[in-house]
Amino acid sequence: MNRQPIVVALRALRQTLLGPDAPPGRPLLARWPRLARPAAPVGLLAALGLFWITLSVESDWGLPPPIAVLFAAMTVAPLLALPRRPLLAWRLTVLALLVCTFNAPTDMPGPWTPPLALGSVAVVAVVVARVDRPVLAWLVAITAVPVLILVHPENRAAVLALLGALAIVGDLIRRNRLSRRALAAQTELSEREQERRAVLEERTRIARELHDVVAHHMSLIAVQAETAPYRLTEVPAPAAAEFVAIAASARDALTDMRRLLGVLRSESTGPQVAPQPDLGDLGAMVDAACRAGLPVTLDATVADDGRVPAPVGLAAYRIVQEGLANAARHAAGAAVRVTVRAEGSTLTVRVRNAPPDDVRARATEAGAGHGLTGMRERATSLGGTFTAGPLPDGGYAVVAELPYDAEGGDA
Repeated sequence: MNRQPIVVALRALRQTLLGPDAPPGRPLLARWPRLARPAAPVGLLAALGLFWITLSVESDWGLPPPIAVLFAAMTVAPLLALPRRPLLAWRLTVLALLVCTFNAPTDMPGPWTPPLALGSVAVVAVVVARVDRPVLAWLVAITAVPVLILVHPENRAAVLALLGALAIVGDLIRRNRLSRRALAAQTELSEREQERRAVLEERTRIARELHDVVAHHMSLIAVQAETAPYRLTEVPAPAAAEFVAIAASARDALTDMRRLLGVLRSESTGPQVAPQPDLGDLGAMVDAACRAGLPVTLDATVADDGRVPAPVGLAAYRIVQEGLANAARHAAGAAVRVTVRAEGSTLTVRVRNAPPDDVRARATEAGAGHGLTGMRERATSLGGTFTAGPLPDGGYAVVAELPYDAEGGDA
């Protein structure tokens, strides 16, 4: 014997009588926020008016004052609980239908006052649209009990038909609401997927453009610089060293470009196969800059004990790299001093160049391009600070302070 339907029915009965209340759902006045604020006082005044009307009707029908006040309170209570506790409002309604009975006039179709009857219909109409089908079945069955017991046989069929119609319409409204929510969630998911695909396509397009344009020209620079000493006759040794430095810088740029293309073309960066540069590579970068004709002095006091995390070391390396590139571009020939110090839990990076000899270079030195923006973003992404600007002597300096956990290290 399959006991699953019985278990489901008993659980639904427990949910109907003793379970937590049905979720209130979206407020009725959510689409009109200007009307939401006065809704509470207006509703309270309406409840007080309904209480007074019910009390007057019951007093006119001959009920003692205490009983009339009790019945009027039981008529209004479900409507007050309906906006936030619909299932509790239904329970109070069923209790009111069973308790608030009296000898009504002969021309009345039922044993309840019109406010109680209309309020009960409103409560049932709201609740049947909030519960699932097993609870809905019990709700209709229990609501039919006072109808079968107290309503006159001539009017019983009409009241039961109204109750069944409310149940059917409420179930349709609930299913429609759930379908619309599922459709909205699916639409939002589809929009996010389309946005993600658009981002991936744009990243792929950017990677293709970088590969077709920048990487191609950088390869030509590297090849021409490497073959220049062989193609040109009587090349001085310093010029040959310059060509070697140019070729090495172009190769390094190509390596970084390929790494960037790999990130752009992948949906997620994943683990880095090639090691990222860090503070230990500053010396090699400064040597390359010196071979390229840029007088650079490195002053680095960082313990090689792994206490500086890899992201901080990478950011410091990129900031120094961009600072040297800016100095070579805007202050060619000027002396540059790179200072990297780790004090406490802060890594301070400073790149300072002396005033350029060329007046035109000095005029373009303060131009803010993507380099300064990139350095600032690297610093702020780690919770640090970044400043850049001219010095009183005519030079230029960039300073970045990168905080880190001195205890955590790379962990």
